Amino acid sequence: MIHNRGPLLSIDVGERTAETESIAEVNETFMGGRGVGTKLAHDRIPFDADPLGPENRLVFAIGPLQTSNTSFTGRMSCTGLSPLTDGLLSSNAGGYMSRPFAATGNAAVEIAGASDDLVGVHVTDEGVEFEAVDELAGATTSETLEHIEDAHGLDEGHTAIVGPAGENGVRFANIITSESRAFGRGGLGAVLGAKNVKFLTFDGDSAPEIELNEELGAEIHKEASTSGSPMKDAGTVSVSDYANAVNALPTRYFEDRSYEHLDQIGSGAVMEHKYKKGTCSSCAFACKLPTKDEASGIVTEGPEYETMMSFGSNADNDDFVAIMEANRACDELGLDTISCGDVVSAYLKSEGEFGNDELMVETVERIAHREGIGDRLAEGIDRVHDELGVENWSMKGMEFAAHDGRALNGQALSFATANRGADHMYAEMYQLEYPLVAPNEALDKEGVAGKSEHLIEQENKNAVHDSGVLCKFAASSFDHERYEALFDASWAELMELGSRVVELERHFNSRRGFDRADDNDLPYEMEGLEDELTNYYDLRGWNEDGTVPDVNVSGSGGATPADD
Repeated sequence: MIHNRGPLLSIDVGERTAETESIAEVNETFMGGRGVGTKLAHDRIPFDADPLGPENRLVFAIGPLQTSNTSFTGRMSCTGLSPLTDGLLSSNAGGYMSRPFAATGNAAVEIAGASDDLVGVHVTDEGVEFEAVDELAGATTSETLEHIEDAHGLDEGHTAIVGPAGENGVRFANIITSESRAFGRGGLGAVLGAKNVKFLTFDGDSAPEIELNEELGAEIHKEASTSGSPMKDAGTVSVSDYANAVNALPTRYFEDRSYEHLDQIGSGAVMEHKYKKGTCSSCAFACKLPTKDEASGIVTEGPEYETMMSFGSNADNDDFVAIMEANRACDELGLDTISCGDVVSAYLKSEGEFGNDELMVETVERIAHREGIGDRLAEGIDRVHDELGVENWSMKGMEFAAHDGRALNGQALSFATANRGADHMYAEMYQLEYPLVAPNEALDKEGVAGKSEHLIEQENKNAVHDSGVLCKFAASSFDHERYEALFDASWAELMELGSRVVELERHFNSRRGFDRADDNDLPYEMEGLEDELTNYYDLRGWNEDGTVPDVNVSGSGGATPADD
């Protein structure tokens, strides 16, 4: 199996130290990306750590594919203890940072400790430098990027930046790279903000040499360039018509499941405002969405489908430009658009203000700066729903993505079991149920019985993608044979790798108190869920209460001081 090469660079921002250590065995066993990040975080973060305390760590990691020039490889992973879900969580981002990161020669970079003063951290193949940046306190991501470009001559592709939301500990703050791409869900931006790190930069000329299947890579790259796809025209918003047609588009804070004004904010609106092509490093697929509104002058990246849902249908807002404005504000302030939009929609419901786009955008600003009601909303729906008098539309603390599980029942099962909470990308069961796959791969939308085998394969496959690191949109270009050829491993070996990653996440969370009750906590009834959870745990080899036996991860570490 191909795998990443290079050491772990561990940076303690409080002590101002940087040390490298070999992680050859971890690289070989977990490939890279999410796999390596999960293993390191599981073993190095105490099980009882405070997500916003200095004992939490963030692990940035690339995979072996980031040394290639093929399409669908412009991504990398970040792993840590989430302040939103209180569990171990990996997020990945596209854009251009993965190549400068690889050029530092490190397989993974860990940020530990906490700085007394606001700091920028510069990582190169020659070492680490710390820069005092108190003058950037409260700066937006674009203002911070301007400083980095002016002072250091590095463009957006070299940067990972925290906005005001991360500095202020918003539990769904993200980390922005490449100007508008995000390490999104779960609030890892708040972790970096709690460490008083405003930004990271990566640069060098020491990328490792990894032997890859260049012939297959060239074939994939050519197909990405020449293939036709709705994704190239409207990005992920192209799925909105499918969702609306089968009552799977959350609307008016989940009161309804289809939106009567979709034509004003869906694919047509995106294509009307898209003004050039956008992509990630080395990718010819070009599915990103630079959009511009000539009348207002608003320019942004997107919105993607999930953002269209959270700030559009779920807020009962049919003004596409207002969605663009909210999307841009989230990028500038460093906020996850799904969680933020859902939280704002909950607030609009509580105030009887559905459709008030001015209040919607204003509330985004208040959340980032924790001003007024924004201070409470910054805690997320799970912690504020009682105060607002609305239903708790979250799972394990994470706000729901689109692709409503009440219509797509296998997706509901996925929301239940996902270690990340209500996240659509953890297994992407919705792909099988719309369906967006070949007829022989499709599943009936109704019911959860017997779907665990499919779910486990999807979860494992996505863990492999995130360890590679391979974009999820590459899946349609791959059959089992291609996976095996690209990763130089059998399908069984790849599924075993994915299973280990999922199990390590679950084991860490089990030690923090997560169990079956957290999986069986959907905000709606799902017939047969109890029986299918039992089936899922049995197939995984876990305990009936949804926890992972310690023996399953024997030797994985992760001990708290109390265990020593």
